[in-house]
Amino acid sequence: MNASELLRLLQTEHDETATRAGNLREQIERLTTALAETEARPAELAATRKVIDGLTPPDAGTAPAETATATVYQRIVTTFNDHPEKVFRVHDLHEHLGLPTDEPSVNVTRSRLGRLVRQGLLEQPGRGRYHKRT
Repeated sequence: MNASELLRLLQTEHDETATRAGNLREQIERLTTALAETEARPAELAATRKVIDGLTPPDAGTAPAETATATVYQRIVTTFNDHPEKVFRVHDLHEHLGLPTDEPSVNVTRSRLGRLVRQGLLEQPGRGRYHKRT
C-alpha cells in the first residue's frame, strides 16, 4: 500500500466520521428538544390540576383519591390554625372533623399527624396529643 492510497483511506474515514458526528449532533438536538418538552409537561399538568381543583366543589363525589387525601390534610391543618392553642387527641380531631372513628381511620390520621409534626407544622407535646407549632 503506497502513501497516496493510505491518505485516501484516511480521508474517507475522516469524512465518514464527520458525517456520523453531524448525524449524532442532529439526534442530540431532537432528543434535547423532546426532553425539554417532556420535562415541562408535569408542570403543565400540575397547573391544570390546580385550576380544575379550584373549580371543583369540595363535596364533589368524583374527586380522585389524591385530592381527597389533600383535602383531609387541608381540613386538619385548618382545624389546627383555627384553634392554635388547643391540644387535640386523634379521636377528638376525628369527631371535630366528622371523620369515622374506627381504628383503621384513626391510625391513618395518626400517620398524617406524624408527617405534619415532621414537617414542622404541628408539635406533639405528649403521646397522642397534637397542637399547632407556635
